[in-house]
Formats: sequence, C-alpha cells, structure tokens
Amino acid sequence: MNDDYNSLSKKIGKKIKLERIKRDISQENLALEANLDRNTIWKIESGRVSPTVDSLEKIAKALGMDFAALTDVSKVDL
Repeated sequence: MNDDYNSLSKKIGKKIKLERIKRDISQENLALEANLDRNTIWKIESGRVSPTVDSLEKIAKALGMDFAALTDVSKVDL
C-alpha cells in the first residue's frame, strides 16, 4: 500500500512539472500564482512530499486546469 501511495505522489508531482513546463511557467511563478512556497512546489514535483488536496486545488487553478485533469495520472510513467 505504501509503495502505491508513494508512486501516486510521484506521478502527481511529475504531472504538475510536465503541465508547468508545457505552459512555460517557472516554479517560482507557479508558487506565486498558487499562493504556495516555491520550495513546496519543488518538493511536490520531485516527489519528496505528498501534496495536500488544498495544494492540488491551488496548483490546478494556477495552471488553468480543473482538479480532475491535474490528478489524472493514468498516462504518467515514472
């Protein structure tokens, strides 16, 4: 179970990074738009921490995505 949870967190982090890069947004600008610390964005993207639902909602809004689209990691490979 724990491995699945870690894998999911890493996939979500990778998806956030891919979506951010696709939109040509820096970690700092994403953090500003999402009202989060830049270090938090880095930790989420690198899979070092699991994002909270609140953080995911803020990130999705800052990326112009809905929550479901951001958290759909069915096509994300690690």
